[in-house]
Amino acid sequence: MTALTLSTAAAPGLRADALVIGVAKGAKGPVVAPGAEAVDKAYDGGLAGVLETLGASGAEGEVTKLPAPSGFKAPLVVAVGLGDAPGKDAGHDAEALRRAAGVAARALTGCRKAAFALPVVDADDAGAIGEGVLLGAYSFTAYKDTAKNGKGARNGKDAKGGNGKAPLAEAVLLGGKPRDKAYKAAVERAVAVCEELNRARDLVNTPPNDLDPEAFAAIAQAAAKEHGIKVQVLDEKALAKGGYGGILGVGSGSASAPRLVKLSYTSSKAKKHLAFVGKGITYDSGGISLKPAGHNETMKCDMSGAAAVFAAVVAAARLGLEVNVTGWLALAENMPSGSAVRPGDVLRMYSGKTVEVLNTDAEGRLVLADALWAASQEKPDAIVDVATLTGAMMLALGSRTFGVMANDDAFRAAVHEAAEESGEAAWPMPLPEHLRKGMESATADIANMGERMGGGLVAGLFLREFVGEGITWAHLDIAGPAFNEGGPFGYTPKGGTGSAVRTLVRLAERTAAGDLG
Repeated sequence: MTALTLSTAAAPGLRADALVIGVAKGAKGPVVAPGAEAVDKAYDGGLAGVLETLGASGAEGEVTKLPAPSGFKAPLVVAVGLGDAPGKDAGHDAEALRRAAGVAARALTGCRKAAFALPVVDADDAGAIGEGVLLGAYSFTAYKDTAKNGKGARNGKDAKGGNGKAPLAEAVLLGGKPRDKAYKAAVERAVAVCEELNRARDLVNTPPNDLDPEAFAAIAQAAAKEHGIKVQVLDEKALAKGGYGGILGVGSGSASAPRLVKLSYTSSKAKKHLAFVGKGITYDSGGISLKPAGHNETMKCDMSGAAAVFAAVVAAARLGLEVNVTGWLALAENMPSGSAVRPGDVLRMYSGKTVEVLNTDAEGRLVLADALWAASQEKPDAIVDVATLTGAMMLALGSRTFGVMANDDAFRAAVHEAAEESGEAAWPMPLPEHLRKGMESATADIANMGERMGGGLVAGLFLREFVGEGITWAHLDIAGPAFNEGGPFGYTPKGGTGSAVRTLVRLAERTAAGDLG
């Protein structure tokens, strides 16, 4: 991953391949952002005019390259758009800085070293820029250019992309204070969170022939050992003995057996306990209820929830947060075969409830139901599940926003606030009681399908049935933002995005600080 450092060096004398500055969109044209004073001075105060002549407006995502002025060690200046200029005495918000840094980092693919002279008012700004750089520079190259890179080039390490260029190797953040504890902590946090988020992206992008439930569990075990996290893996025999009918049922059609992974990070100073539960369908064919043509190609991403939970627990451990965090990864592959669950079958879940399976493509809620009940047995202060659960949520909120449902309005608001603070787009959604009736079954306690309209809310109501009594719970449906099928934007790459990782980490931080009551 890109190396990240702070520096108080003057921009002209810093040796680098490029110098990144910010430009905002003003009422009368581009406005040079703070941090670029040295460059502007070299242009006799006319840098804004030069940029406008080159077509720059300061719009978000815009990149303008120009030769560095005489006297600068870096040969190239990269002006990146920050969006609308803030009002008088106001700074650029963290997300604008994060996105601009991400765009610039991606534009500098192939560069060895770049200096970022974007606006920095405080340590939070430095952290946001650092996050943008580390997330924007990400690329997944494990399966590209194998003849050039050799067998060892996996998960983006020491590998080049299809264009033969490696990601930006080093980023120096100017305007920060290397010896200031707050600035150092902000950069260290950015590194820990982004390394784990990028690990989640790697998992989502890995083809399902290389990432089945057993392989995912092994990766989790290795990471847990590295970071002092207690891990327990239930294989198919343990799941059968324990009565995990949902996970076993979904995985019954696959040659790759399911797993339930429990990751436990504990702090001696913790006063609260959070449980995170992730849907980990390593490939989703729809089972017997096959997905229609054109809907299978990206179904390796159906384990994005488990990847997010995994990354968040490891990040919490690396940050040493004073809160206990338990992650539950419900891992299975949903395939059609002679042993697969059929529409009309009834499964007895870990909770003891029976579920009539009306659609085998509504499988995520089945594995989550078992994991939610398992998490409930430990009586945590709150449970948050994360899942690429319904296409209905994509229809409701689009491809960049995830939905937040909960059995407690205050907790739903807290999760939403954590997402906003992290720069992740989320929206609070209701759990209308009248939709519960649609899941009534003449055969079992409940059916895994209900009304078609409001399908994302129906799924949330189903999951609520498997949360222990009196336990605060929230459900994040990340079906839209988990996998970007379009072109990259901001610090978001094409493919796996690592959606919800930062929200979970922020929620854990707030809990550790006592902000959730």
